[in-house]
Amino acid sequence: MQKKSVLIWLAAVALSATPLSLYAKPSHSQVRIGFYGDTLSIPANSSCEVPFGNTISAQTIHDFYHEAAATDYHPLVKELLEYKRTHIADDWLYYQLVRKTAQALSPKADNYYRYTLYKWFLLCASGYDATVNIVGDKLLLYVQNDEDIYDIPYFKKDGKQYICLNYHDYGYNIDFANMKQSNVAVSVPGAVAKFSYRLTQLPKFSPAEYHEKDLFFNYQGSSYRFKIKINDEVKLLFTNYPVADYKLYINAPLSTETYQSLIPQLKKQVSGLSVNNGIDYLMHFTRYAFSYTKDYDNFGREKRLSPEQTLLYEKSDCEDRAALFYCLVKEIYNLPMILLTYPTHVTVAVKLNKPKGQPIVYNGVTYSICEPTPQAEDLPIGYSATELKHVPYEVAYEYKP
Repeated sequence: MQKKSVLIWLAAVALSATPLSLYAKPSHSQVRIGFYGDTLSIPANSSCEVPFGNTISAQTIHDFYHEAAATDYHPLVKELLEYKRTHIADDWLYYQLVRKTAQALSPKADNYYRYTLYKWFLLCASGYDATVNIVGDKLLLYVQNDEDIYDIPYFKKDGKQYICLNYHDYGYNIDFANMKQSNVAVSVPGAVAKFSYRLTQLPKFSPAEYHEKDLFFNYQGSSYRFKIKINDEVKLLFTNYPVADYKLYINAPLSTETYQSLIPQLKKQVSGLSVNNGIDYLMHFTRYAFSYTKDYDNFGREKRLSPEQTLLYEKSDCEDRAALFYCLVKEIYNLPMILLTYPTHVTVAVKLNKPKGQPIVYNGVTYSICEPTPQAEDLPIGYSATELKHVPYEVAYEYKP
């Protein structure tokens, strides 16, 4: 199936490798970008083009910025921000649009430095506090962010934290201990906004982009089958999403089609059950409808899956199932919950009317553990795995409806 989100084509504009006059007469050309079901016509005439060679230094980067700032870039940025406004796009989604635009203006494969500098300039022109660092022959793009992000580089400047946006382009492998990193300080008027990895909604994908997936599990001697709709575009959207604070990824919403194909089915299934039995049903669904594997075996590195990603992938670990179970309980019962993190495990505890098993008291509220990951024994509500009973845990997140 052809994916709209990767369709990028240029209409009536040729971005030549030959430097163009920055003050050439605008040609009113446009870059057309397919982006998650929408086609954007981005004003980008030849006067927007800024040449850049194969050498990075503070001077060449300063020169790029000043030349870019002198171009007729305002209509382009206005169109990008209009998309952000009308679609109420979160920062992560908006950054994907910036990446697409930079790729259309200057393909990554042709000149990676130039592509990265376009992203930096477009973020700054959009009001974000972005900056670039040089590490040897590598150019790293950073943006100001106050959240807890764990698997990508960051640095602090003037009391602010800056998170790297393109570490993945270098295979998550840069020897920072033996390479000097220098920040290229460029003062950009109005570039003061913080970037957030928080997601409040996913794009409105076309229903035609979804396909069906069967989920099976057994519960109390009966077999259950659910046919849900999933979209591989969600995998692409989260491809480079970092290992973020638990509250960010477990609260990532489901896309509309996936939500409507799953949540009503589950609500119907538990409608005749007590709350405790319904929670138990959801716990067993999350525990047994998916195969278990560790992140390093699945992805080669640590990766936390959002609830919808857990539905997409065939295999997942305890963090991923905790996110999905949390999502299901929140959507169907909307009960208070806490996320418990052990040194090698993550699980969920739910506030029930009558606590079960070995309750946990946190901030004066009593919770019952609901283990959504398969263990050596089929644990009922209120019980943790035997090997964890005396292991200290932390409450990583508390949900209050």
